[in-house]
Amino acid sequence: MKKLKIFLKNKQTIVGLVILFILMFCAVLAPVLSPGKPLFSVGPPIQKPNHDFIFGTDNMGRDVLAMIIWGSRVSMVFAFGAAGISLIIGVVLGAVSGYIGGVVDDVLSRFFEIFYIIPRTFLIILMVAIFGSSVTLMVIIVGVTIWPSNAKIMRAQVLTLKSRSYVHAAEVAGSKKLKILFKHIVPNGIGPVLSNSTLQMAQAVLTEASLSFLGLGDPAVASWGKVLQSGQSHISSAPWLVIIPGIVIAMMLLAFNLIGTALHSALNVKQQILE
Repeated sequence: MKKLKIFLKNKQTIVGLVILFILMFCAVLAPVLSPGKPLFSVGPPIQKPNHDFIFGTDNMGRDVLAMIIWGSRVSMVFAFGAAGISLIIGVVLGAVSGYIGGVVDDVLSRFFEIFYIIPRTFLIILMVAIFGSSVTLMVIIVGVTIWPSNAKIMRAQVLTLKSRSYVHAAEVAGSKKLKILFKHIVPNGIGPVLSNSTLQMAQAVLTEASLSFLGLGDPAVASWGKVLQSGQSHISSAPWLVIIPGIVIAMMLLAFNLIGTALHSALNVKQQILE
């Protein structure tokens, strides 16, 4: 409860949550807020922002505002979906590795390192090229490539916590290992992992925008990366095609980073408690 109060009183939390709420509001109410269908030509190409098209149109005559609003939905799906997958895999493998130790820990630790050695961007592009670029598949691909950092953090937390007295008491009482691990150890050590997962949300959004910019995004959905892609050849004549999605992406990344930093500060409350 004390940690929650510290988190909510942090100015970074307030700013981050306000930005995130606005973007989530757009994502949830996209069908209502959008002035039209984002993937259909609704006006002349490269139309400057005006009263008919607030953010102008791209090189195919598509309404940029509509693409921005619908793109927020795709970005949210990537942020929460990929980070959720990373959280689950990282917590389970990291906790098992740290608690069991021995050969299991050595094998899993080497497994974590393999994912660190392989260039992540190259791996994602390769998997998208092989298996396809649907939103669901891309979310899974991103999620299964960013989990090692969560696993290493969880492992470190378990190595620290498994020697605590309440864990020994549970072992003496005859509790099963899985129960001890996921009832007593993981809940007390998951804080830093949650903080890291928040930062991974920003990473997932940036990855999706990058893939769409490279033409590897789902062709059936609108995304911020597609707006950037449509504006790369018209930076001088249509700067809004780069500036507007760039600002929106930066705002979402800022929101997740602010929330993640504030969450890390709130969870690291040893000094506050002593005071």
